[in-house]
Amino acid sequence: MPISYRACALLLLPWLAACSGGESNKDPIFDAKFQNEKRIGQENVTKRQIKDAEFVVETASRKMELLEISQIAQRKAASADARYAAQNVINQTNGLLTVLKTLAQQKNLVLPTGLGESQAEQVGELTALNDTAFDRKYDELLAKLVDQDSDQNESMAKDAYDGDIRQAATRQLTVLQDLKRASEALHDKLNP
Repeated sequence: MPISYRACALLLLPWLAACSGGESNKDPIFDAKFQNEKRIGQENVTKRQIKDAEFVVETASRKMELLEISQIAQRKAASADARYAAQNVINQTNGLLTVLKTLAQQKNLVLPTGLGESQAEQVGELTALNDTAFDRKYDELLAKLVDQDSDQNESMAKDAYDGDIRQAATRQLTVLQDLKRASEALHDKLNP
């Protein structure tokens, strides 16, 4: 069965967009990591410092995603419990992100300017949902992001090369444990 020219063009569009190399196609997380590795490489520093820089980039990007999904939940959540949890996440995560931005500035690290590709896809999937399906997806994403962030901060609180980064990771753990309890409470309310 022959494929029409129009169908071919529609199939090739995403590929052409991906290959165009324009600024809009850059993944902000990849770009930040690349810039940090390049600077660190030029300064002839250790791989442990690259790991520290990656930690700062990744944890900041997770905070950005937490803020994004929680701001959406404030507007779209069907349940008052989900909206309350979202407000709590926003309040606590804003402070954590501010600390990371200050730390990055002090350490001359580049942070992502927006969400990464996979994060944007997750946010898009969440936004497409409504009612209880939205609330459950928000709950799922919230738990996943908080768990990932907690694990990475726990690891870096012990293993970071830079003392300031170790200290920041330790401080973030306290707030993340709070968010984890709030996430578990939301899960229990949404899944009686």
